Amino acid sequence: MPTRIGANREKALLESAQHDLAAFEELYGHYFPKVYAYVNYRVAPVQEAEDLVATTFLKAAERLGRFQWRGEGSFAAWLFRIAHDLVVDFYRQNHRGTSLTSLDDLPDLRSDNPLPYDTAVQMEQFINLRYLIGTLSARRQEIITLKFFGGLRNREIAQMLALDERTVASHLCRGLEDLHRKLANEGTHPRKGNVHEEQRTVGFARS
Repeated sequence: MPTRIGANREKALLESAQHDLAAFEELYGHYFPKVYAYVNYRVAPVQEAEDLVATTFLKAAERLGRFQWRGEGSFAAWLFRIAHDLVVDFYRQNHRGTSLTSLDDLPDLRSDNPLPYDTAVQMEQFINLRYLIGTLSARRQEIITLKFFGGLRNREIAQMLALDERTVASHLCRGLEDLHRKLANEGTHPRKGNVHEEQRTVGFARS
């Protein structure tokens, strides 16, 4: 994960980005992995996720003159709001309530030359986690995804979703408690089926 840009540096880049391509490219390089991880989790097909990410940054570049700096985290919140709205529009236009997961569309499972069996286990675990996250409320799904896939801090999530920071923390805490409990129950009562059967049922509810 890229190192954070300090608030002063980010503000200076934003002030220059409208007329300095290098400044925008630095912002892009910093935020691209986070936005991509978030969108690719919400929209599983890789090509569609890549198109939405590209559109996110295109719209950000076009609207940069309207962005108002409100302190650290305000740009991340603004940028992810654009990505979030594009994801919602994607599902609305395609009349799809869930995003099915194909093995080819899973995020990269990084490890040092994993054995085929290890890779299959990682895929199964990811699919199962995705399923369990999808059983949470829409708000908790969104907050957990922004936190652990988008890499946002609670302050940034709060700004993006127009929530109190304590409310975000509460949703995170309770959502993770729910996931821990569901995972514990999974260990006691394992779900039937294999990876390929999971592909037909796993989804991420639209916010």
